Amino acid sequence: MIMDAIEQAFRKIHRKDFVSDTLHNKVNIDAPLPIGFGQTNSQPSTVRMMLEWLGTKSGEKILDIGSGSGWTTALLSLITGPNGRVFAVERIPELVKVGRNNCSNIGIQNVKFFHVGKQLGLLEYSPYDRILVSASAKKLPREILNQLKVGGKLVIPVQNDILEITKNADSDYDIETHPGFVFVPLL
Repeated sequence: MIMDAIEQAFRKIHRKDFVSDTLHNKVNIDAPLPIGFGQTNSQPSTVRMMLEWLGTKSGEKILDIGSGSGWTTALLSLITGPNGRVFAVERIPELVKVGRNNCSNIGIQNVKFFHVGKQLGLLEYSPYDRILVSASAKKLPREILNQLKVGGKLVIPVQNDILEITKNADSDYDIETHPGFVFVPLL
């Protein structure tokens, strides 16, 4: 069922709506594309894997850290459905505007965008059912783990791995490591 929701989201949300017009001829290439300010729109196969590992369900409250141009935010919006909520955070103010405009232009309504500067996550709306991070941390940030609900899941790049973390209790986590990835830095 989760896979169906992800597939439907990829069919409805077109990557070309989240990159500059000059890159429209490259949106079907499975590679990151620049979105300005030294940031990228991640390659589709990596985004799909991360969404599968995240396991978002309908109606959940999601935190999207490093929302960039809003592409993963829009995908999460469709996956969690009209009763779900997505909180998108970005450290670059210009990209907050870009992401907000891109999502608005395609009719996404269950999303709120926030400029967070160097803050990790969005504590005031926590805890979250799911947290997706689209930039690589040097080490696993405790600040983000603390914003995850017990029973929730966090997917985060740490150095060249993507960690899939399930929170069993306040200080008890299951961690699965997926090696071999490269992302822009978290901070």
